[in-house]
Amino acid sequence: MSGSNALGGLRAAVVGGSIGGCAAALALHRAGCRSTTVYERTTGALADRGVGVAVHAARYDELEAAGYLDASIPWIPLTERHWYVRGERAPLGRVLGSNAFPFRTYNWGPLWRELRSRIPEGVRFRTGTPVLSVAESADGVAVRTGGGTEQHDLVIGADGHRSVVRAAVCPEEKPRYAGYLAWRGAYPESRLPDSGLWPRHSCAYVVFSGGHVVIYRIPGANGDVRVNWVLYTTAPISPGVRGDDPASVPPGALDGPARTQLYRLVETGLPPFWATLITLTRPEELFVQPMYDFTAAPGVRGGLVLLGDAATVARPHTGAGAVKALQDASLLEAALRAADGDVSAALSGYDAARSASGRSMVDLGRRLGRALVEDTPEWGALSGDELDAWWRQADAAGAFGGRRLTTG
Repeated sequence: MSGSNALGGLRAAVVGGSIGGCAAALALHRAGCRSTTVYERTTGALADRGVGVAVHAARYDELEAAGYLDASIPWIPLTERHWYVRGERAPLGRVLGSNAFPFRTYNWGPLWRELRSRIPEGVRFRTGTPVLSVAESADGVAVRTGGGTEQHDLVIGADGHRSVVRAAVCPEEKPRYAGYLAWRGAYPESRLPDSGLWPRHSCAYVVFSGGHVVIYRIPGANGDVRVNWVLYTTAPISPGVRGDDPASVPPGALDGPARTQLYRLVETGLPPFWATLITLTRPEELFVQPMYDFTAAPGVRGGLVLLGDAATVARPHTGAGAVKALQDASLLEAALRAADGDVSAALSGYDAARSASGRSMVDLGRRLGRALVEDTPEWGALSGDELDAWWRQADAAGAFGGRRLTTG
């Protein structure tokens, strides 16, 4: 794929139109591709997703310099992390320790909307168009939808952890269930009584035997502030929730017994303020996400390329999910720009950089999963210094928040 197939003449496609897909479309356009189609299976609900995204300040600086994020996108600064454990009579519980936490928080929906708005009009963004399969063909790559089959020279799979494109690139690679789940929720901060007890720019890690909950504020879609939380636990929730199927249970779909089990867990394991924060989440705002991880190898096959969660899924403990997708797009753009028309060489270089970073984040997610969920210490017995030492050991590579973006 070189010579006559220079970027300007490529027929390119992106499967998936979420954050990673929008970033991939931008990467292709900036690298010089002038014929790009984005296939997105949904019909407009993406902007309504209201969960939190956290971006480490150093990763933000790199992505801003690369042109994928900027200060116009609504965000809230975090400056510190406080660790809490149940005990004493203080509503927030006992503070085990505190440390610097330089992150910016976003709301998934507005972040997606900003990225979507930056895609040039010449890019065809086709909503309501699920891709059924992709396959290499004599004329490039065949993309099959319900409306027929279309040919492209280059197809970027940004279609998440159940990727159709990954099934064509490395069909043997399957997401592997980690053995535990995350409950998630987000709602307007105005619903929370005594919110002033919780420091404004603090991320709370509230720990208990067999799990923890991460809580931080995010911007709302209308200029307000929302509470965002993710609770990880090994406790089973309901016979109706399958861990062997890598799909979230969507908001509003959890039955009453499952919610009751969650409320029982937080009321016995969390300090009063944080337990109340969780139980104020309404059924239509509550969902469950089984934990999975993998990194695809290879992530490129001919004209098929994987990006974001289609290429690598690391457990959310890493604090770098959306960051990884944006970094992949930046790496792809840089590789294509530097290839001097040799697209095959560009894709090979992209995959080498992407896979190295992906493996390190998967490894980190597994280490943090063991430390924070599967084999937790006796939290109440830790001193502040012991907590710091425990965290340094868990994040031995110093990769929490994402690896440094290297496009050279």
